[in-house]
Amino acid sequence: MEKQAYGIIGLGKMGGNLALQAAEKGYAIAGYDRFANPDFLQHENIRLADSLAGMVNSLQTPRKIFMYIPAGKAVDDLIAEITPLLSEGDILIDGGNSYWGDSIRRAQALQEQGLFLIDCGTSGGISGARNGACFMVGGAKEAVEQIAGLLKALAVPEGYTCTGASGSGHFVKLVHNGIEFGMLQAIGEGMALLARYREQLNISEILHTWNHGSVVRSWLVELMKQLYDEKKGFNVPSYVDDTGEVNWLVTDAMKMEVSIPVIAQSVMQLIASRDSENISPKSIAMMRNGFGGHPFGPDAHIAYERHHGQVGSYVEPAE
Repeated sequence: MEKQAYGIIGLGKMGGNLALQAAEKGYAIAGYDRFANPDFLQHENIRLADSLAGMVNSLQTPRKIFMYIPAGKAVDDLIAEITPLLSEGDILIDGGNSYWGDSIRRAQALQEQGLFLIDCGTSGGISGARNGACFMVGGAKEAVEQIAGLLKALAVPEGYTCTGASGSGHFVKLVHNGIEFGMLQAIGEGMALLARYREQLNISEILHTWNHGSVVRSWLVELMKQLYDEKKGFNVPSYVDDTGEVNWLVTDAMKMEVSIPVIAQSVMQLIASRDSENISPKSIAMMRNGFGGHPFGPDAHIAYERHHGQVGSYVEPAE
């Protein structure tokens, strides 16, 4: 087992649970959180510092310090604050969902100071952080090799890959998140169809069956059943929030001229879930009333025509 301690800044859902998992596997962890050191991190292999400098000074060089904080300006601010405390050859690992372009910029700036930045895409959620995660790691090979042992120990079997140079880890994680959004949308639409069937279906049992041998078996289907059972149906608000990473991917895809209609539409559907005013359909209703005299709101006669206006079906062209 490696004797050198690792630092973790940000001891929330991800950083804190990774710290516990590492400690239980025999790794020494020096932890620091700007807001408060959580009470659940009680383990003989975890030392909690009351200052950033205190945590940095407790580590042997070359230091290896993980950052699990929100993406954006907070990462730049932390790097600016911690850099004067570091020594040449020290390694910072950004385990959050930073934009890959930011990771390239930061790595280049730190390299000029003799420091390393590794971008470490982390997947698996809270459960993964606690019990075994999936890591996608980008950065200088000589730095990645120094933390590979710990990451492999914290990953599920085969749940670690070095993706390439700086930025690649966060780019791969971003694509992963885009795929996740598309899968979530497809499962959600499937649930809507099951709920609208002509007779009541046992959705919980169907989800259970799907996860045993079907093509769509997955952790997401497992979570869908778990939450469906806990909430006794779809009894939650329809508002869906997100932190915006997949928006970046849609923009990148346009610049790269890669068509990603499913991922892009999944983002649009999330945004649509937040529109309690529904201005767009209201505007459409107003214009339809203007050009065709169509009523506002439901109309029984129109509903009848919608369901019964078509008598026949599609006619194949004559040969």
